[in-house]
Amino acid sequence: MSSTLVADAHRAREGGTDRPLTEVAVGVLLQADGAFLLTTRPDGKVYAGYWEFPGGKLEAGETVEQALRRELQEELGITIGGVSLWKTQLVDYPHAWVRLHFCKVQDWQGELQMREGQFCAWQQLPVQVAPVLPGTVPVLDWLAEERSSRGPTTHRP
Repeated sequence: MSSTLVADAHRAREGGTDRPLTEVAVGVLLQADGAFLLTTRPDGKVYAGYWEFPGGKLEAGETVEQALRRELQEELGITIGGVSLWKTQLVDYPHAWVRLHFCKVQDWQGELQMREGQFCAWQQLPVQVAPVLPGTVPVLDWLAEERSSRGPTTHRP
């Protein structure tokens, strides 16, 4: 696991230093051509409109795989096949301290349905959508590293 990513370091941390750690399962959906799915955070949530990889919080007693299956069904209306845990990243957001469990997903069934009113976009590097959620940036760097890509991972207008 890498070090903790501090998002918006200039902002106060809600709940101070004794905040509980929130476990989150995140799906990196990959197409055969290497494109990956990003979705926006829905209205009403912290960082609404920011682009991220889909997923959500683990519920009591759930494994990362179980949570990811449930979340992608609830949010996107798809049923995923095999899941492989890829990377883990701690992120200290102003509103929460989270551990993101990134899983590669290359097999799913069903048509994408944006059930929370979010938007989606299949992207390649550098991504063309903005703004990108801070916890998403390391994933873009990891993908670039795997693909021996040089240059920016996000589009700079």
